[in-house]
Amino acid sequence: MQLQIRHTTTYGYDRPVDYALQKVRLRPQKVAVQSIVDWDISVSGGQIETHYEDHYGNHVDLVNVDPGATKVQITAQGTVQTHDATGVLGKVYGCAPLWHFKQDTPATVAGPAILDMAGGVAAQSDRIAALHDLSARILSAAPYRIGATDSGTAAEKALTLGAGVCQDHAQIFVAAARSEGIPARYVSGYLMMNDRVDQDATHAWAEAHVDGLGWIGFDVSNGVSPDEKYVRIAVGRDARDAAPTEGMRLGDAAEHLIVSVQVQQ
Repeated sequence: MQLQIRHTTTYGYDRPVDYALQKVRLRPQKVAVQSIVDWDISVSGGQIETHYEDHYGNHVDLVNVDPGATKVQITAQGTVQTHDATGVLGKVYGCAPLWHFKQDTPATVAGPAILDMAGGVAAQSDRIAALHDLSARILSAAPYRIGATDSGTAAEKALTLGAGVCQDHAQIFVAAARSEGIPARYVSGYLMMNDRVDQDATHAWAEAHVDGLGWIGFDVSNGVSPDEKYVRIAVGRDARDAAPTEGMRLGDAAEHLIVSVQVQQ
């Protein structure tokens, strides 16, 4: 499937900014399930200073905001050819070893609720079926609901609140799998939805490593494994590692953010 994507991120400041730097992860990964036909990132109110590939294999651009700017707009757009591999990314490994993806982060510490939900997953003879069952139980315990959590909500908190969005679902799954000794990671990217083109956020799902097969994806929010409607952008141990944008700035200017995403065939 050939997907057309346009993703615009706009930062506004209530006063001129002396210095700000944005770390941008908005270039699709080159892996077996997708290939990049064309892709471009443009910046208004700043410029790309350099780019590199991090230890997760993510493509990172560093955007330096123009001194005195009150608005910065970063637009990523292009075409990606995707392939349905029934959720199996395979034996794709980079600099980060598998044991790294067994480590907790502040956002993915498994508390009593997650430990109770995950208990016994690793003991099942059919690991893939057990992980699909875990995904379904997470969605049942914390149905998709916007506004119940925010970008800083940790996995255990989201589960105890009983609601969340794709970021929360992915982090709960990652925390649960790791608590059973299974390497797991967070994936950020895009999803073509059948009922809309315009979206107000990127998408997120999780991957678990299964011996003999490699990495396998689980989209908890939709109860499926990623197919040709998904485009991978970045991976990491949690949402922060794979965030499309993150940065820092000097001064006391207040910031507001607007995100617009369009995904269509």
